[in-house]
Amino acid sequence: FKELDLKSISKNDIFKTMTSSGTSGQRPSRIYLDRVTASIQSKILARLMSDILGPKRLPMLIIDSPSVVSNRKEFTARGAGILGFSLFGKDITYALDSQMNINWSAIREFNNKYSSKKVFIFGFTYMIWKHFLMSLEKRDELLHLRNGILLHGGGWKKLESLNIDNKTFKQKFKAMTGVETILNYYGMVEQTGSIYLECKNGNLHAPIFSDILIRRSSDFGIADIGETGIIQVLSITPQSYPGHSLITNDQGILIGEDTCSCGKKGKYFKIIGRVPKAEIRGCSDTFESPV
Repeated sequence: FKELDLKSISKNDIFKTMTSSGTSGQRPSRIYLDRVTASIQSKILARLMSDILGPKRLPMLIIDSPSVVSNRKEFTARGAGILGFSLFGKDITYALDSQMNINWSAIREFNNKYSSKKVFIFGFTYMIWKHFLMSLEKRDELLHLRNGILLHGGGWKKLESLNIDNKTFKQKFKAMTGVETILNYYGMVEQTGSIYLECKNGNLHAPIFSDILIRRSSDFGIADIGETGIIQVLSITPQSYPGHSLITNDQGILIGEDTCSCGKKGKYFKIIGRVPKAEIRGCSDTFESPV
């Protein structure tokens, strides 16, 4: 997807172009969507999110800048994520400005208005930590959103380099905002809509619309349960490009199938990290500060 225009539709049928958020100097992946594929992705995402948020739209706090979604024809992974998940929100408030500084008046107004109500909070993990939580801590300012639901993903490579794991992230976010329900997800722009949501036990689950395989790096054979390997993701959503079966640069472990104590059926797994010597990517957390 970085080197070739991989699509199975004509140029006239391109509805949206999605790009991965590659770091400076890297060529991003380009994913071409027609209206059918975009519609399928939205419907599947709605089915998955209804289990978490319920049937109604919730007041939404997006921990990012509105400038990321300014171009509605061409989206980065960040913009695609924000636009996709914002379909489940109302009275949408952006917590950050174009320079990734906290919009203090906006978040205080949101906090005062919805402190006792159920709200939906969305953002990318590393950016939440760096631009939101660290700013709250620096100002010694707390929010009170105990009924909030945070969904976050991406950027774990950078947090791991700071010795911050999923547990530490959750503890910090809860301490600074009061939010009890904090869920991580795994996904990628090459299979937008097909996300793997974290359950209450901290495991990622493959939904009925997607699947994963864990392959040994030595021979690409299927790894056993509990064995670390390279993640292959499968999805039914792509119609306009060949994205149904992708080998990622991520390592993971299949923990089991149909046996998670959370009650969800299907495969459940954990992400271990990037494959050694894999190309360093920006993922969804890329933000270049102006010189």
